Amino acid sequence: MNTNQIEGLTGMAAVLAILVLLALPSVLGIVRDRRIDRQIREAQEIGDVKVAQKSSSRSTVPSTATWYADGRRSKKLVSS
Repeated sequence: MNTNQIEGLTGMAAVLAILVLLALPSVLGIVRDRRIDRQIREAQEIGDVKVAQKSSSRSTVPSTATWYADGRRSKKLVSS
């Protein structure tokens, strides 16, 4: 190999290295976003399963907020 070929090879390697350095943050960001999206999907699927399980085993006793609101409604009807 002569000097011109070595300089050309060195220049190509330098350009390729700069291209990799410029593209690396984008590629890492894409990989990170896909991982986060996958984790969100898995969490939603687990949450959907838990909601389905909870809805079938829910107690029929009204919450305190419902009891309080019902009491206030009945008092308003009586006082008017």
